[in-house]
Amino acid sequence: MNTESNSVVNMPASLLSLPPVVVVLGHYGVGKTNFSLNLAYDLAAAGKQVTLIDLDIVNPYFRSSDHVEALAAAGISMLCPQSANTALDAPMLNVAIDTAIEDAQAGSNHVCIIDAGGDDVGATALGRFSKLIKQGDHAVLYVVNGLRELTKQPQEAADLLPEMEFTSHLTATHVVNNTHLMDATDESVVARGIEFAEEVARILGLPLVCTAVPLATEAGSVNLLTPAAQQLKESIDSGKLTCENCYFVRIYVKKPWD
Repeated sequence: MNTESNSVVNMPASLLSLPPVVVVLGHYGVGKTNFSLNLAYDLAAAGKQVTLIDLDIVNPYFRSSDHVEALAAAGISMLCPQSANTALDAPMLNVAIDTAIEDAQAGSNHVCIIDAGGDDVGATALGRFSKLIKQGDHAVLYVVNGLRELTKQPQEAADLLPEMEFTSHLTATHVVNNTHLMDATDESVVARGIEFAEEVARILGLPLVCTAVPLATEAGSVNLLTPAAQQLKESIDSGKLTCENCYFVRIYVKKPWD
């Protein structure tokens, strides 16, 4: 991957002001990994020392650990299970993750982002570190996507959270709207997603920290937006489409056959 794409595209203040330990949680397929990658790249570009921890042991295809070389080129440390491209065994990995969390909580410029797997298996893996996470300032971002199965209605998305919280021993602090159709995302998709996520946030009594809007790029380019993506960006930038705390993101995670 060309690291030219790893620049701050548009990171709202609501994300820049997050605490030093950030857990990204959500149902399978809502786009946690792509969001986590963008967050890691952009915080690193903003001058933070970033460690990205991949605890998504559910999904064999869409893994932040698949981007380890590009992350390293951007100055981002990656920690992940042994099955995902690391020589660390389980005990050593646990110690390394504990250390990363402690370093972030020590009040330095270090940020620790934890890409947690969806559903019970991923939440259980996250629960191993919950006690340490709760000892310091942290955020748990509940990512929702109104165009994914089992979460197409706001109440459905809200109903899935309590079990994740129970299993992970962590409590969500914010909602992230990640409703999209990847490079086919247009104004109607964004508007629909905002309405969906605002209702999920209302049901849960949590703030909506941002709306992630993917910007597709031309084939073979890391910076040249497609005409549709450029039009979408201009519509939001001009205020034609209201999108509070809009976070324009790159599409790093793609289907294996793309």
